[in-house]
Amino acid sequence: MKEIIMYEVVIRNGYIYDGLGSNPYIADIAILNGIIVAIGKIEDEALNVIDASGYSVSPGFIDLHTHSDLSFLIEPLADSKLRQGCTFELIGNCGRSDGGPLLGEAFDLTSERLETLNFTPNFTLTGNYADYLNLLEQKGTLINIAGQIGHGTLRTSVIGSGDTNPTLDELDNMISLLDECLDQGAMGFSTGLYYAPGNYSRTEEIIKLCNVASKKNKLYSTHMRDESDYSIGLRGALEETMSIAQISGVKTQVSHLKCIGPVTWGQADILLSRIDEMRRGGYDVIADQYPYTGSSTMLAGAVFPRWVQAGGRSEALQRIEDPALYDRLKKDISRNFYRRGGAGAISIAQCPDNREFDGLNLEEISDVMNCDPEDAAITLFKGGTVHVIAHSLKQDDVDKIACHPYVCVGSDGSSIRTEGPLSVGSPHPRSYGTFPRFIKQYVREKKMLSMQEAIRKMTSLPASRLDLKRRGSLIVNNWADIVIFDPEKIDDKSTYANPHQYSVGIKSVLVNGHIAYKDDIVNTEHRGKIIRDNND
Repeated sequence: MKEIIMYEVVIRNGYIYDGLGSNPYIADIAILNGIIVAIGKIEDEALNVIDASGYSVSPGFIDLHTHSDLSFLIEPLADSKLRQGCTFELIGNCGRSDGGPLLGEAFDLTSERLETLNFTPNFTLTGNYADYLNLLEQKGTLINIAGQIGHGTLRTSVIGSGDTNPTLDELDNMISLLDECLDQGAMGFSTGLYYAPGNYSRTEEIIKLCNVASKKNKLYSTHMRDESDYSIGLRGALEETMSIAQISGVKTQVSHLKCIGPVTWGQADILLSRIDEMRRGGYDVIADQYPYTGSSTMLAGAVFPRWVQAGGRSEALQRIEDPALYDRLKKDISRNFYRRGGAGAISIAQCPDNREFDGLNLEEISDVMNCDPEDAAITLFKGGTVHVIAHSLKQDDVDKIACHPYVCVGSDGSSIRTEGPLSVGSPHPRSYGTFPRFIKQYVREKKMLSMQEAIRKMTSLPASRLDLKRRGSLIVNNWADIVIFDPEKIDDKSTYANPHQYSVGIKSVLVNGHIAYKDDIVNTEHRGKIIRDNND
């Protein structure tokens, strides 16, 4: 007599996309103890049965480029990624890891960031990275989280935010800190060479740190030194990245590959050809991208020259007040406006000191202030940290990059929510809509990708970057991170004008075998894991 098995979950009659690029097929999936234990015709019973007839069933989407370092500490139910079908986020990108290591000035900066939120922290950051991961685990997360160590955070912890180079002893200290954090569970190392203080570092400094990541088989993610013509130019920045990969041998991820501004429009083919050339040479280099023509960053990063920012905010404010420097500053800001599409193309995503400016562009704000846009930007900077959205990318470049086989999808956003402390401002819609938008835009509307290829770029391809052994594909014995969606209705609803809107068309999301989201209801039990190892 056949033994009757009672599964925890059975997903019935769905179109199975394995995440590896294979053609779909109709089958059932059985889940027990959080693991996929059978795929095929499942006749045994289950505590929970999900009828997936007519729906696509895919591995949970993996977002390799996020900034959710503090999201789940601030708001345990931050669900904007979960509702897109994401089951995994990689945090600590662009050279900034808010959880650690935090020493000296780096600790002070993170504390100041928390003070800008409409939120009273009910947690304490010690500055130790292991403590941070343990705190995340204790607080709980809706989805799986893995972290990286930010170069800017390392640098600020050791030498502050100045534009000096580290001494040999200071560099050794940075190397030791990185080595320690990688052993504590960080899955990678990131740089934000476009931003201060990363912009002040020499290539040799980054190579020495990447040597540490390479020896431990960890990922190197980089926001390159330039994506326009701010300094060494987009192509020069890509060559620097390729040089770092060649010399250190590190597995390299070019973050949010894009061509910012008129000077670089049309260069997507050149960038992608260079990545292909590197791969043919045996170097493990790929990129990620979000499917939008608008980018988002801090006002300081977008339009303020790096010479103003050397030494941190207090020194920047002193330089701004120096009459001898003001004309030079305004000229540099004006030039950077052009690179970002003009002052009218730069809108405020979040301005804690002047909430009435959220959603307005710099030309509109300058009219309110009765000044020119450069002076308006300077006034906003004086008030505190301001986040902006810049409409400075061309759709043709975005499309070419999106469809390249070695470019995966990464939001560059955060897990946020439509209510509570993470609902402030007018954030970039990518935090709510990246993954549904990618399917809608490139599979359903433009028909530039097959569904199986689009899913591969959101699942097994990003999983391979972290060498995740049991995630990113629907295979027996893998963790049951699964998204079930309607291929005809999956859609991003978040817009630049009205960003706080969840995506639609997602029927269910399973995280580690548990139903985390179903029929517009979020399961408030935290089933995500803190991923410290590629076997987790």
